Amino acid sequence: MNKERRKEIARAAAMIDEAKAILETCRDEEQEYYDNMPESFQDGEKGSTAQEAIDALEEAVSSLEDITANIGDFTA
Repeated sequence: MNKERRKEIARAAAMIDEAKAILETCRDEEQEYYDNMPESFQDGEKGSTAQEAIDALEEAVSSLEDITANIGDFTA
């Protein structure tokens, strides 16, 4: 792989890292929102919706970590 393609892959990896950081922040804020809910809300629709969002964001973060790991060898 030539230097130019490696550079482009590194640029894409940086964008993925930025997206991952944004999603982690959103996940953490949603988790804090859920944790600060009264227990009766946590067990209700609002809590369920928040937990689904947390799970989806965690899955997205994990997927981005996998992508970064898969392309890591090509960025050096």
